[in-house]
Amino acid sequence: MGATHEVTNQPPPLTGYDVFGADAALVEAFDRYGNTGDRVELESLGRLAGSAEAQRWAVEADRHAPVLRTHDRYGHRVDEVDFHPSWHRLMRAAVDHRMHAGPWVDAPLSSHATRAAKFVVWSQLEAAHLCPVSMTYAAVPALRTDPAVGDVWVGRLGASYDPVLRPPAEKDGCLAGMAMTEKQGGSDVRANTTRAEPVDGLGAGWYRLTGHKWFCSAPMNDVFLVLAQAPDGLTCFVLPRVLDDGTRNALRLQRLKDKLGNRANASAEVEFDGALAQRLGPEGRGVATIIEMVAATRLDCVLGSAALLRRSVAEATWHAAHRSAFGARLADSELMRAVLADLALESEAATALGLRLAASVDRADDPHERALRRIGLPLAKFWVCKRTPAAVAEALECLGGNGYVEESEMPRLYREAPLNSIWEGAGNVQALDLLRVLAREPDAVAAWRAEVEAAKGQDRRLDDALASVTSLLAGGDAGAAGQARVLAGRMAVLLQASLLVRFAPPAVADAFCASRCDARHDVYGALPAGLDTAAIVHRATPVLS
Repeated sequence: MGATHEVTNQPPPLTGYDVFGADAALVEAFDRYGNTGDRVELESLGRLAGSAEAQRWAVEADRHAPVLRTHDRYGHRVDEVDFHPSWHRLMRAAVDHRMHAGPWVDAPLSSHATRAAKFVVWSQLEAAHLCPVSMTYAAVPALRTDPAVGDVWVGRLGASYDPVLRPPAEKDGCLAGMAMTEKQGGSDVRANTTRAEPVDGLGAGWYRLTGHKWFCSAPMNDVFLVLAQAPDGLTCFVLPRVLDDGTRNALRLQRLKDKLGNRANASAEVEFDGALAQRLGPEGRGVATIIEMVAATRLDCVLGSAALLRRSVAEATWHAAHRSAFGARLADSELMRAVLADLALESEAATALGLRLAASVDRADDPHERALRRIGLPLAKFWVCKRTPAAVAEALECLGGNGYVEESEMPRLYREAPLNSIWEGAGNVQALDLLRVLAREPDAVAAWRAEVEAAKGQDRRLDDALASVTSLLAGGDAGAAGQARVLAGRMAVLLQASLLVRFAPPAVADAFCASRCDARHDVYGALPAGLDTAAIVHRATPVLS
């Protein structure tokens, strides 16, 4: 009986490796844009992310979902969320490595590009806990629009991880969340009905908020940016979880959302019952105040999707390198190699574009960089996040039936894959934002073209595709809503192609331009003949430390 259970032809566990060092595309992008002095930290983080211990934390945090506790044993309202200890281990590591606010509060010692590389490494381990980390990172530029209010909170966000609810001034460090979405409006935040009424006796700028939020990101955090209708219109507010005197603010956690993926994170439906909040910026300028937070979270959506792509490719290439079928290794099969190479191209292009946009935040004093970020974020958010679910599904299929089993990690990646395309504005929202840029911001369009033209003359297929899109932009149909999604995809691909032609190995750039620049790329693995797929797959396959 025991002989039938001899285990053969199964890949060894993908553990004990440097997630950063094994990702050639990420290492090269970091070398272009990051702080070279941070390489040792990134390698250390990469080894932690690739360790069996940290991988166990990720599984435990996902399988032991957070639990809402609305009341204590005596019937007092507490509105707390209880997490598995592994959630706190993941969070502490993310905060210790300054992913939550480092580039803002540690500058010039830390850069956004370096932080982006850390985010890609650590997201491959477990994506859900990066939501509160991302919210905190994104809150800083919004808080800084009103220094009289925001500077106090920014100073509190830069310290260590402290999950206990108590007065913010007494904590070792705070984290931020966001509550904008309402059930009747969704992305249309101007339809919000939450009311904000000025309060006397607490100093200037204090209001009581009453209303319901359909989604609150990271409800266990210490402070939230919230949109509500003040007397002069939609306004942004800073709402603390615990007030300075130690009392709990009137923020009621009604329920935790039962989501497809992202299970370790406690997304919540909340009620404000006269909750105290401080106005951030002028009344009626809520969207303008919070827009920088939205831009930063959109960047993290791109980086998070790049991480999911990379982890999926790592799992698929590792499996194919150690699994045989029909008398040969899977990785030596021409058909399988074409699929793996195609997935590796998708991953490398996403990483290159995500790190490039993070670098544009570091160079915000440069008008070209500001303009590129303005147009590049909706393009990347639309394309990279939308490509991810199909790519993860294809990577899962590379593992066959093993990929459909929870122990393979692929189901968790698959459940997570659609989220970034929805979060912070789904595909149509990004496409419509692109149309606004095309109609109103010629500097941004010029920045996109200049970035693509940096590779002009190095690949005929890229040049031809640029000429085609430029012709479309010059025509009268570019601003039509029906063209928005097609145009967003093509413009994003050209940004990726330009980066790969300039910086990636020839085999990668050649295959990407051959398969993507004609705008007909649909089925993974249908690459043109004559490409060096073996070199691409070899570059993408993890190697144990």
